[in-house]
Amino acid sequence: MLMIAVGDDISAKIISNLSDAEIEDLTMEITKLRKIDQEDLDAVIHEYHSVYQFQSNLSSGGIDYARSILEKTLGPDKAESIINRLSSFLQVTPFDFVRKTDPAQLTNFIQNEHPQTIALILSYLDSKAAATVMGGLDPLKQADVARRIAMMDRISPEVIRDVEWVLEKNMPQMLSQELSSAGGVDQVVQMLNNVDRATEKGIMETLEEQDPELADEIRNKMFVFEDIVVLDDRAIQQILREVDTKELAVALKGVQEEVSVKIFKNMSKRASSILQEDMQFMGPVRLKDVEESQARIVNIIRNLEEAGDIVIARGAEEELIE
Repeated sequence: MLMIAVGDDISAKIISNLSDAEIEDLTMEITKLRKIDQEDLDAVIHEYHSVYQFQSNLSSGGIDYARSILEKTLGPDKAESIINRLSSFLQVTPFDFVRKTDPAQLTNFIQNEHPQTIALILSYLDSKAAATVMGGLDPLKQADVARRIAMMDRISPEVIRDVEWVLEKNMPQMLSQELSSAGGVDQVVQMLNNVDRATEKGIMETLEEQDPELADEIRNKMFVFEDIVVLDDRAIQQILREVDTKELAVALKGVQEEVSVKIFKNMSKRASSILQEDMQFMGPVRLKDVEESQARIVNIIRNLEEAGDIVIARGAEEELIE
């Protein structure tokens, strides 16, 4: 009712500051309004005016307000020193405002930034949002960004603050600060597990050329033996045809029950019985031997995927066509 009352021009400015979900809800409500009673409209305008007056009389707090008070009282240098000491206790996550931004819009906003800046920002996103942004970057830049995330360790609050300040000039959100761990190989692995196959392959091929050791480390973490449980029965059966039974018996020692159940149910009763007997009579096995057998089987799985014989689902939205 308020939007109708203020007219098209002002309504358009209001809508530009709303989220997509809010715009949809608002549009739906506007379409439902056929006739507005003047008394109701006056009440809405009066309510809005009262809320506006109340809000305009409130002082906003936050870290920026605290810094302003300290600067006026103690000077900028001492104020900044106190704020930096308190930052670790405030537990405010860096780039909190970025995480609330639509990944597609964020991609458009940062795609021309330096790869190190993009890497820093993606390090503070959840893996799915980071994957969306990564997938929208120039393919030539994707591997560079992934490598920088993997090589990142701890970031000083000054660097984070500088990048946030640049973003703040174009994104009207509240800044936050914190000395925090960022990046690392695990961050890249989570991201690559959520991107599409073509993006992942392009990044890994470029990393293989630029930094083979890093590429191997990332690849070794992207699919572990326990991830067999996410494969469909057809893929499991294809893998079993390629794996030596004795190797499999060693690899299954000490794994979670759901992993062994997944394997046994894709074998014939006789083959399953033989495998379980082999495991039982094998006795204790060194952890190193188990890990080596699991690694060899994982390599077989990767080779089968590379050849297109099996499919490993990547990301919640990947579709499979029969």
